[in-house]
Amino acid sequence: FSAEQEAQALRKAMKGFGTDEDAIIETLTKLNVSQRQQVLITYKSTIGRDLIDDLKSELSGNFEKVIIGLMTSTTMYDVHELRRALKGAGTDEGCLIEILASRTNAEIRHINENYKLQYGSTLEDDIVSDTSSMFRRVLVSLATGNRDEGTFVDEALAQQDAQCLYEAGEKKWGTDEVQFMSILCTRNRCHLLRVFDVYRAIANKDITESIKSEMSGDLEDALLAVVKCLRNKPAYFAERLYKSMKGLGTDDSTLIRVMVSRSEIDMLYIRREFLAMYGKSLHSFIKGDCSGDYRKVLLRLCGG
Repeated sequence: FSAEQEAQALRKAMKGFGTDEDAIIETLTKLNVSQRQQVLITYKSTIGRDLIDDLKSELSGNFEKVIIGLMTSTTMYDVHELRRALKGAGTDEGCLIEILASRTNAEIRHINENYKLQYGSTLEDDIVSDTSSMFRRVLVSLATGNRDEGTFVDEALAQQDAQCLYEAGEKKWGTDEVQFMSILCTRNRCHLLRVFDVYRAIANKDITESIKSEMSGDLEDALLAVVKCLRNKPAYFAERLYKSMKGLGTDDSTLIRVMVSRSEIDMLYIRREFLAMYGKSLHSFIKGDCSGDYRKVLLRLCGG
């Protein structure tokens, strides 16, 4: 890998009349996120221009969004997406849920630090001013990045938690959402997987079924996302991708965000889950749903 060579290749692709989109796709998709960051710096030092500005002036639409996403560091990409979800036209609840439910404590701490540096307000303050009621409380809890990340399963506590969830939902008239939140958003993954097993034995139904029948709207979506991410994160993202493309029209912002943010983390696993869940490959889905350079770059990120 030579950052200088790649920087020159990108400049060549954009210089003069017309843009060589294929060369841009080729160059950027073969690099990993830290290499792309090096190219960004090298481009400025050897060519004396800002690579992001050049790309923005040459590209447009969804293709531009993917390319700019690839040129952004992992944490800053999440920061920008959260900000867009909170401060754009209307709130993009799906984006808030997806990022906050799926990132690790360390990732969320980095997001918080950089969000504050970038925008001068804290992520928590912006969530509080833009969302309401129980949904707000779940997001604030997730945004603290304070989940127990140990692996210890306390059997007695697991029994107690499961009973607590049962009594907070299925067993009573109305739902005690705070109980759901405090257990689902703070306990460690291994412990919660055990809680879900015990819960099924007590309630005679899966925890997801109970959440669906007891909650609604954004709160339901948020708690379901938490459970799905704990059980199988790649399957959660496979479902996000499927829903972004199935039916009429494409939810491009979700499609782009998942493809860009997971391309180097668990894309292979997401592809495998997608095929198992829907009987069609992610590759074929993207191919049938997108077109042009946008399709080309997404297929490269998808691989296979």
